[in-house]
Amino acid sequence: MVVLLKLNVPKDIKVLVVEDQPILAMELELMLTDSDCEVVGLAMDQASALMLARRCEPDLALVDVNLLDGLTGPQVAHDLVERHGVAVVFMTANPEQIPEGFSGALGVVCKPFDETTLREVVDFARRFRTSGDITRPPRRLKLAPWLSTPPGDIAPH
Repeated sequence: MVVLLKLNVPKDIKVLVVEDQPILAMELELMLTDSDCEVVGLAMDQASALMLARRCEPDLALVDVNLLDGLTGPQVAHDLVERHGVAVVFMTANPEQIPEGFSGALGVVCKPFDETTLREVVDFARRFRTSGDITRPPRRLKLAPWLSTPPGDIAPH
């Protein structure tokens, strides 16, 4: 008889999901957990996202553009990057609402997306955080313009 034990291995990336559609947020949480990520929280608006960022110190945030409190995703992204050093990726059905320059985010993935895309985005964010590497971005990730000409003082988050 063989018994398989799942070891309690620490997750190497903490992810905050900022999404106002509860079903999609829970689906993202399940996919991220299956990808060995630690989901530190689900937020539906700007205030909740920033409170969770202060409390949980995420490495990566997946942020929708339109949240319960309106078109606040870009401000959430900016605050997460500037105040907390979080790598941000927008995940939206409305890419035309992404601000020019992408508010410090690494890029944008259009909804709908699949689990493979999500895994590739997480792997890309891991590489960026550890080494600043922006080569080999996922096929469905549109990189933010600032990444092609980053300022000299922008290091891995």
